[in-house]
Amino acid sequence: MARRDAADPVGNPSSDERANYDYASEDVRRPALVDDLSRLVAGEVRFDEYSRELYATDASAYEVTPIGVVFPESTADVAAVMEYCAEREIPVLPRGGGTSLAGQAVNEAVVLDFTRHMDALLDTDPDARTARAQPGVVLAELNAALAPHDLKFAPDPAWGDKSALGGAIGNNSTGAHSLQYGKTDAYVEECEVVLADGTVTTFGKVTLDELEARADPDGDLEARIHAEVLRIVDEEADAVREAFPDLKRNVSGYNLNRLVAEADDGSVNLARLLAGSEGTLAIVTEATVGLEPVPETKAMALFAYDDLLTAMADVAPILDHDPAAVEVLDDVLLDLARDTDEFEDVVGMLPEATDSVLLVEFYAEDDEEGREKVAALREARDGDRSFALMEAHGEAERARFWKLRKAGLPILLSRTSDAKHISFIEDAAVPPENLPDYVADFQEVLEDNDTFASFYAHAGPGCLHIRPLVNTKSPAGVNQMENIADGVTDLVVEYGGSVSGEHGDGRARTQWNRKLYGEDVWEVFRELKTAFDPDWLLNPGQVCGDVDMTENLRFDSDYEFDAGFDPQLEWENENGFQGMVELCHGCGGCRGGQETTGGVMCPTYRAADEEVTSTRGRANLLRQAMSGELPEGEQFDVEFMAEVMDLCIGCKGCARDCPSEVDMAKLKAEVEHEHHQRNGASLRDRLFADVERLSELGSALAPVSNWASKVPGARTVMEKAIGVARERSLPTFHRESLEDWFDARGGCRVQVGDADRRVLLFPDTYTNYNHPDAGKAAVRVLEAANVHVAIPDGVTASGRPAHSKGFLDVSRERARRNVEALVPRVRDGWDVVVVEPSDAVMLQSDYLDLLGASEPSGRSSGQYDEPRSADPDAGGIRTAAERLAANTYGVCEYLDSFEFDLSLDGRGSLTYHGHCHQKATKKDHHAVRVLRAAGYDVDELDSGCCGMAGSFGYEAEHYSMSRAVGSILFDQVAASDGEEVVAPGASCRTQLDDSEVVGEEPPHPVEKVAAALE
Repeated sequence: MARRDAADPVGNPSSDERANYDYASEDVRRPALVDDLSRLVAGEVRFDEYSRELYATDASAYEVTPIGVVFPESTADVAAVMEYCAEREIPVLPRGGGTSLAGQAVNEAVVLDFTRHMDALLDTDPDARTARAQPGVVLAELNAALAPHDLKFAPDPAWGDKSALGGAIGNNSTGAHSLQYGKTDAYVEECEVVLADGTVTTFGKVTLDELEARADPDGDLEARIHAEVLRIVDEEADAVREAFPDLKRNVSGYNLNRLVAEADDGSVNLARLLAGSEGTLAIVTEATVGLEPVPETKAMALFAYDDLLTAMADVAPILDHDPAAVEVLDDVLLDLARDTDEFEDVVGMLPEATDSVLLVEFYAEDDEEGREKVAALREARDGDRSFALMEAHGEAERARFWKLRKAGLPILLSRTSDAKHISFIEDAAVPPENLPDYVADFQEVLEDNDTFASFYAHAGPGCLHIRPLVNTKSPAGVNQMENIADGVTDLVVEYGGSVSGEHGDGRARTQWNRKLYGEDVWEVFRELKTAFDPDWLLNPGQVCGDVDMTENLRFDSDYEFDAGFDPQLEWENENGFQGMVELCHGCGGCRGGQETTGGVMCPTYRAADEEVTSTRGRANLLRQAMSGELPEGEQFDVEFMAEVMDLCIGCKGCARDCPSEVDMAKLKAEVEHEHHQRNGASLRDRLFADVERLSELGSALAPVSNWASKVPGARTVMEKAIGVARERSLPTFHRESLEDWFDARGGCRVQVGDADRRVLLFPDTYTNYNHPDAGKAAVRVLEAANVHVAIPDGVTASGRPAHSKGFLDVSRERARRNVEALVPRVRDGWDVVVVEPSDAVMLQSDYLDLLGASEPSGRSSGQYDEPRSADPDAGGIRTAAERLAANTYGVCEYLDSFEFDLSLDGRGSLTYHGHCHQKATKKDHHAVRVLRAAGYDVDELDSGCCGMAGSFGYEAEHYSMSRAVGSILFDQVAASDGEEVVAPGASCRTQLDDSEVVGEEPPHPVEKVAAALE
């Protein structure tokens, strides 16, 4: 990259110039960079292909492969990298959680990921209401640490549980409560930074006299920066005032309006100039930020409207009542939410004929004040434009309102077609009083471009989130995207707004800053950039650079997809298997920590803090392998399976917790199956896949089979021979299986003719051979509920172990056999009940994937060219599987669903850890309800996967990861007040049995219900 001529000090290096030094593709240069940087820094340096592709995307529509990735451990590391790269004119990109929506977190540069090591809260001063932290600290974790002081970092972006402080500064982030708190720049007090030449300095508040004393146009880099800032204050203030909109929500361009406003009072804060700079001016390595008190309580009002424009007209009058937030949801999202199981009931609370809603939230000192504020608003607005008003004061009621507000985005992001709701003009903002005209004109722009969008989010400050449906895989779609952005920018200028009110410029909006601010201020931006970064090495191209919004799209007209095999499972979406592979949009929802976000996903990321172990990381690499970004056939390579797919433990948490519902467990099953077909499978994998036979043999040989594993040296031999971890306790086999016990007792004690219901208790492998006591308890409890119980003939193992190991031919054949055996009984009025959660979910969910309407034909046994019908009258094997799924229940789900009155009176308190598969299918709450109905006080942990994950925790190479994942659960159990731990999953009970926290295998919840019966 050539240095710019001194006569053109603000010349931005073009893309062609940068291509001359394409470090990312020149294999000769990259090893030298790795060696040099590795000697200079204590942190890790990764320039391998997988690492680079992992950081090629963020949450935007863009993809740019970086030169490499460095994980700095200190400011000294950052300075060393910057100084080295400055000498060689290599671009550098500071990055947080990678949740940016405009593409500012991807570039052809050396990426500095601060979230690995530089993520600490360094100091808190409650009296001064300030905190000092490193840039990689996640906002939710920062606020969790501040909570004991009743303080918080006020800006609350939607992805605050994944977004980092450095990113919040880089974007000048805000959130739903910006009416109350404003943007991040209001809270930045001081920043330690590394400048473009590697200099470490501190920016904070200085008087204009101090600024002038430090300024020297011919001095070192810091002196030249001060000189340029002083020049802008002295010479460009009027131009800045005239060009910048009078708007609370404006994060486009550099933060010159705040600079000029502060200068009017005799001082400036250079740290605040970095807010919104997207890492293009300096690299923040520490930040001191101001804090706000946590509100005592809140109150909410929900207004219903006949149409969106009427709702928009009501925003400005509502603002007169000083709300903390005003959010809108339009008919597009309400209709979509109405069609989903998760949000149907929430939308159902709205009055009929509701087209759009406004949610208004107030902060209050107490409940009385909150009610008074809502009452005043009701009195002022009742019957004016809205036709209905609902209130929410309790925490649960407010959460229900906010759930409605949050319903839309997951639905928009779950689209699997080529056309997607893309973020490129989704946060343009205008003054609230202009919203009605702006929205009407915006709708015309969409109609003129033959598409549509939803309108939702931050109506109060005039920052609506609007994501048009666009197919960028076609040239016409790319043109459509740019035409919409151009038209919306014209509207923004017309109505006194900004092209970005929240998510920044990046690749999506940088080109529109020239139109927004005019040539004069555009040149001021570029002069400021050059003063800070003479060679334009810091995140080049953004804010005032040359990036084009239609370049570097993740999906463009050149994009091609080839899975490399015929998928074996049914994929019920608009684009099949490809649609699921391409579904991840990069929001980073899988990167949340258990301590702050709860939920299930993504267990191995929470334990390892490695991007490749997140659902986003795996999804990106899988898509890149299948779209030609990685070598052909890479997805089936042994290294790919080991490095990318292996640590997905199949918890299914992403199918529930991911906003897009990326089902990585199902994707892995497909890829692993094809891997077996191409490369064969290990003896251990085959043994685990067929654990039913091993368990049957172990039971037949018990107790000898139990003694064998305790012979000195036996576990060491087992680890060396087949790779089973020597540290792991092995299952205990019972000589009398559940089936044997049931037969010996003479079957069920409740006669068919006297029973209220009839149940087939499915003899899952673990319950049958390893823990029959849980099965016996299930029988006793069901009998107490006057249910006739039978154990079905003709069934086999559910196929869960084989399915989890990618042997889809085996799991399909077992699914078929069980459907054929069970469905005729189901048609006669029997229900199917399963004790082990993962087996229950297998029958309820996975069988539908395995026994699709058009089954795959191929090389493996168990695959058929024509579907065989298990139930001809029901319409074939798929319909039969659906019938079975609809009538299959986990044992606690069954007890809860039919509300059996057992008149139980249990005693004591329990700590409940649910199974991840039941959580993923939203069935986990039943066990807690049943235990409470049985008289127990239950502490329900918001826990993720236990880390055992079937065979995963037994495998020697995975033992340490399994324990690391489990440690999160162990800490939650230790913090609980429950007297005894209960868990429905066999794997979970094994993991807890091996922990120091529990020390013995916990009971299944149904065993505690049975104990209450006694």
